[in-house]
Amino acid sequence: MTQPSPDFHITVDGRPVPVAAGQTIGAALHAAGVRSWRTTRFGGRPRGLFCGIGVCFDCLVTVNGRPPERACLLEAEPGDAVTTAPVEEAAGA
Repeated sequence: MTQPSPDFHITVDGRPVPVAAGQTIGAALHAAGVRSWRTTRFGGRPRGLFCGIGVCFDCLVTVNGRPPERACLLEAEPGDAVTTAPVEEAAGA
């Protein structure tokens, strides 16, 4: 099965990730084979998309230096710079 050509790329922790127009950051990461991008505070368990509809907070990312947001709700935009540092680091805690 062939994948359609991406409309643009975003960077995630410095790596390019292809994006189709209208995709959320979470969907783009999932389509690129990235299943987890952060870990739990206690126990270090992997987290990524879980609910996919914005109910949980497992998919938090920092985009363009803003406070952490849910990747499943954020539509990717050309030029987005996404970081997946632990929430405590991203928030400056």
